[in-house]
Amino acid sequence: MSNAWQRIGIEASAVNASGKSVPCECTCGATTFSASESPLFRLFCHCSICQRFNDAPFADVTVFRANDVAMPPEGVVQFGTYRPPPNVRRGVCAECASPAIEVFHTPLFPKLTIVPTQNIKRTDILPAPAAHIFYESRVSDAADDLIKHHGYWRSQLAFGRLLLKALARGQKAG
Repeated sequence: MSNAWQRIGIEASAVNASGKSVPCECTCGATTFSASESPLFRLFCHCSICQRFNDAPFADVTVFRANDVAMPPEGVVQFGTYRPPPNVRRGVCAECASPAIEVFHTPLFPKLTIVPTQNIKRTDILPAPAAHIFYESRVSDAADDLIKHHGYWRSQLAFGRLLLKALARGQKAG
């Protein structure tokens, strides 16, 4: 494993318990990686950072344990931090600059990898979206029955509850 990946807490290869993986790739296909068939949860984030990063009204993201994602080779993704502290490092494809993958590491939480749902090439493994967070920053109203969390702390707590619920279902922390 390279030192760059170690600094952000990512393993060079990921194998889930079943040994099965799902191909993932950016819009142009230059950034490829794989994830396990066991995502933790999926949600819609309406924060202004996700809007900018995704060049979209919101982000549809699927969350995995970090150890369940085999990261792309070094240099294929350009990582940036949009808000201190750098708990979430967002990566874009070095070729097309589309959102590729994000890594999340903060004290008291397991290490997580966040994948734009559009980058996951097998829709059959995707969980149903669980909620909207940072809904006060929405560009337009969402026409669904999902719970909509407003405000920084409520959105952070909602993310934490979704994670704890997924881990309680028997998922192992990364």
